[in-house]
Amino acid sequence: MKSRPTSSPLRPSACPGLLRVVQALDGGICRIKLDGGSIRSAQAKAVAQAAQRYADGVMEATNRANLQIRGIGGQETALIDSLLSAGLGPATAAGDDVRNVMLSPGAGIDRKMLLDTRPLARQILDSLQTHERFHALSAKFALQLDGGEALAMLEHPHDLWLSAADRAGEVVLAFGFAGCPTDLPAAAVQLQNAHALVIAVLDLFLELARPDQTRMRHVLAERSPELLLQMLATRVPLLGVTEWQRPAAGAKLHLGTVAQRHEGLVYVGVAPPLGRLDPSMLKGAADLAEQFGDASLRLTPRQSLLLPNIRQEDAPWVTRQLQALGFLVDANEPLTDLVACTGSCGCAKGLSDTKGDARLLGALQPGPRGQQVHLTGCPRSCACAHPAPVTLLATSAGHYDVYFRDAALPGFGALQARNLTIEAAGALLDARPRSPLDA
Repeated sequence: MKSRPTSSPLRPSACPGLLRVVQALDGGICRIKLDGGSIRSAQAKAVAQAAQRYADGVMEATNRANLQIRGIGGQETALIDSLLSAGLGPATAAGDDVRNVMLSPGAGIDRKMLLDTRPLARQILDSLQTHERFHALSAKFALQLDGGEALAMLEHPHDLWLSAADRAGEVVLAFGFAGCPTDLPAAAVQLQNAHALVIAVLDLFLELARPDQTRMRHVLAERSPELLLQMLATRVPLLGVTEWQRPAAGAKLHLGTVAQRHEGLVYVGVAPPLGRLDPSMLKGAADLAEQFGDASLRLTPRQSLLLPNIRQEDAPWVTRQLQALGFLVDANEPLTDLVACTGSCGCAKGLSDTKGDARLLGALQPGPRGQQVHLTGCPRSCACAHPAPVTLLATSAGHYDVYFRDAALPGFGALQARNLTIEAAGALLDARPRSPLDA
């Protein structure tokens, strides 16, 4: 059995990790951070077995492309040890908190990609885990590497983002602070300087941030991006980028059968309803990945998963088997438009059973709403890392305030109605004109 990492102490935090089980209303939560969102099928089976043996059997796909186990009782040590034995642990104990590097689920296989980001991601993850100074970063401090894939989450804000761009025929990495690849970049670097840039940004942040400034946005509230660039330019060669804009990502490419770069191969994307999996679902998907793919699964920031490297002729059969396991396989299914936090059944802060209410909302309309609707039990918005087109904020059991996203307003957006029942909220959404920005 692989021993626990012990080179660094485990610090107190409210964020769960693999080595830190955090208590919730429904028991302990163990969050398993996956390198680039990818997990081997044998590891996925180990997670399913741990959830079944040492917890209530409830797992969740997170909006950072990780997996977490809920409902852990008194056997958390045995659960952690079983996950470490499967090779899912960090290189160092304190390194677990800072393994926050998000890639596209299509890294290395997406037809639109300009760059395979996985080698760079491995370099960065190794530095984050093994360089002790980076263990001072907040457990929420996060980086994004975008290779230009069509399948990409472009709305989640990150403390540092890097995005592949074509600069006069050369692929470079544009980058920015405290935002998304859809923002205007601060500058760019050549590929051979990308790792050095990340290290320089992290070092600079740690030099400038006070103990209470845990995120890049806190530093930028007192220092301009131009000043940070001037300081960075003394450490890493920077390039200017003019008139660059990240192309839009494909709509719902995380679901269905999608062709990969290599002829004849596809990935099959499916979603566990409202992000929840049971052991039979995860084990069954892992079995299919072994039989028809490359024995790997990829989690996505949309709380779904992909089976990559499937032969095109096998995809229909694989899809039917995944559907029989309980996965959503069709982008037109109502629940694929809905996101819900744990709610009052598992969280003491939740004011309503958001997952139950989301199922009711999905049943009110047989077809797709064509817009993402986010149900949150409290203002913390744990289930959605960016403002959704529509947010339902619980006010009491079965009642919600309704917000529509507005770029000019902070938080959830513009308040449309107060204290509506789910049925009334559904009627309001059905009457709302659709915008191309809603999806």
